[in-house]
Amino acid sequence: MFQLFKKERMWRDPELKPHYDIVIAGAGVHGLAIAYYLGQRGITNVALLDKGYLGGGASARSTAIIRANYVTPEGIPFFYESVKLYEDLSQDLGYNLLFSQMGRLELAHTESSVYALRTRADANAALGVDSRIIGTDDIRELVPILDMREGNDLPVLAGLYHPPAGVIRHDAVIWAYARAADRRGAEIHPFTEITAINQSNGRVTGVETNRGPIQTDLVINCTAAWSSTIAEMVGIDLPMITHPLQAMVTEPLKPILKLGVSSTNFHVYVYQTDRGELVMGGAVDHYTSYSLKSTFPMMEELSAGALRMFPFLKDVNILRQWTGICDMTPDYAPIMGPVSGLDGFLLNCGWGTYGFKAAPISGKMMAELIDTGETPDLIKPFSLDRFSDGRLVNEKGAASSAALH
Repeated sequence: MFQLFKKERMWRDPELKPHYDIVIAGAGVHGLAIAYYLGQRGITNVALLDKGYLGGGASARSTAIIRANYVTPEGIPFFYESVKLYEDLSQDLGYNLLFSQMGRLELAHTESSVYALRTRADANAALGVDSRIIGTDDIRELVPILDMREGNDLPVLAGLYHPPAGVIRHDAVIWAYARAADRRGAEIHPFTEITAINQSNGRVTGVETNRGPIQTDLVINCTAAWSSTIAEMVGIDLPMITHPLQAMVTEPLKPILKLGVSSTNFHVYVYQTDRGELVMGGAVDHYTSYSLKSTFPMMEELSAGALRMFPFLKDVNILRQWTGICDMTPDYAPIMGPVSGLDGFLLNCGWGTYGFKAAPISGKMMAELIDTGETPDLIKPFSLDRFSDGRLVNEKGAASSAALH
């Protein structure tokens, strides 16, 4: 005789309360990570508000590449700690996140690109991150299907090899963090849009939503490309612009690529999923926009770059294309922490193309800041005040395939 099992919800569907200790604006990967790590610290009267469905913004439009081979002494240790958290995250959350540490190879086709990659390799080695320059013989061994372009323009001269890098299933991360945060007491409220933020005597007192007002002592802005819109509600003009970022995926192929490959000169990256699809992405669009529409010119640009590395793909079909939008700061580094002159308002934004890979450590550090009242050393360099104080981080060189060009 068959036994019937009652299906368990991944997270609850609670009624919206009139008061929460903390309101997190945005129920994407960063907001969910903050709620989870707050719950670890016993802080549970937390509401995540999202104007759409859970994880439906930038988190749903990510290629979810995880790596730590950044440029600056501020960024390298930060992202390295995030990679280490990702390595144990499936076990911590009790959910298979399909994290594949396949490694990543960034190709250089000019002497200036080789110099830039060598600078990154030296900085990473100095800070204990496995990211090293390799020559053409090693590249051929790692990627035998790669066109080394010998005798053509822009031949492959060297590569930056980063073995700890990988990819993860983005929706699984969202579901797992949401379930874990819910079980620790946080409430998730999709389709709940913040329309105003109330202040009194230099501090936040609550938010207005399309479902009614909420009193709260703390609002955390985790709304990615809409962070500037939320910040304007409290009179803050964030130094951010918003660019679309497009990606696409091909039909499934037999296993041909065992690691991610990107090109500093062709502005494209390619990796193969467990299902055999080739995922391709690259630079943000050349214009600022909030549009989520994909375009044929960007499809052509990504295809052209990929074909210069892998010409045999010329007859492979593209199955689908998608677009997210990125909150870009002048120095390509995030903004985390409090705002001078306004109590009860924290920023977690400006992630550009780096957001998904940073979520675990960002969430953990933001939770520590909220619990202790002290900004952790790891995120102090990313304060909003750095722009007025002239302490820019300059992480642009870390996005060789995704930078504006």
